[in-house]
Amino acid sequence: MKIVVLDGYAVNPGDLSWDKISELGNLEIYDRTPENKILARAEGADILLTNKTPLGRKTIESLPDLKYIGILATGYNVVDIETAAENNVIVTNAPDYSTNAVAQFTLALILEASLHIGEHNRAVKEKEWSQSPDFCFWNYPLIELKNRTLAIIGFGNIGQRTAELAQVFGMKVIVYDRSPEKKINNPKIATDNIEFVSLNDLYTQADIISLHCPLTEETAEMINQKSISQMKKDVIIVNTARGGLIVEEDLAAALKSEKVKVAALDVLNSEPPSDSNPLLYLENTIITPHNAWATKESRKSLLDIVSKNIRAFLSGELINQVN
Repeated sequence: MKIVVLDGYAVNPGDLSWDKISELGNLEIYDRTPENKILARAEGADILLTNKTPLGRKTIESLPDLKYIGILATGYNVVDIETAAENNVIVTNAPDYSTNAVAQFTLALILEASLHIGEHNRAVKEKEWSQSPDFCFWNYPLIELKNRTLAIIGFGNIGQRTAELAQVFGMKVIVYDRSPEKKINNPKIATDNIEFVSLNDLYTQADIISLHCPLTEETAEMINQKSISQMKKDVIIVNTARGGLIVEEDLAAALKSEKVKVAALDVLNSEPPSDSNPLLYLENTIITPHNAWATKESRKSLLDIVSKNIRAFLSGELINQVN
């Protein structure tokens, strides 16, 4: 059984073990695979593991030995799952491995947008405090989260964990989900402080909007000039989901006009971003390099799930299949 990892570095840059997967076959690991080398490296593989290396129709149809694609992530838009199904190739993903990490990171972004800790750390180290006539100072208004309305779009495990953490700070939580009847499976959430609302009502009521939904035809570019126009002035927008949920030019314009107070983003449309991305040059953006998921604990959990997925496939008992 030949197993090829096309882009393993982001998941495991060397601080974790591939042993649980190497036990299952002859394992070849590539840190990164450029598009022009995908076919050569994947040739003869029974199992391909990919994080962000795209596997489209032409590639899948050119690999007659391929039986299984394991995605080293939860989102699976990097693989043409329809073509895989047509060619009897099983595709699985790794759900829920980063719930705690991403929810924690979301709150960190909200706190940074509210308190500007990084900016004040910079100011102190550049002697602004030393030169101040007062015992304290601040360069930005400091915001308390208690009684603020956090609006969560997408109420899966990460959205629910984020709601739980937000309630600790005394925030009111409103939610939009495409399945409003969805049961809350997090027992630590105070359900009397959760309200499911329409998307339009969410936009008008939110002090902070946090995106936790998948990127689909329905959600693509949902944060745009029209939706932003419905929002309160000084709204904070947080995105730890997918960059394609936001029209970046529209968000940049809203940030420049101060309709949006701060945008705190862990994801962008193009990653890494080009120098032309307008969001990179604004003072009221906080941008991190798509690493909300990347705690060592989450990455270990991811590899554990992937190995279990492959074991299940080899035993004929499929789990986490997406096609």
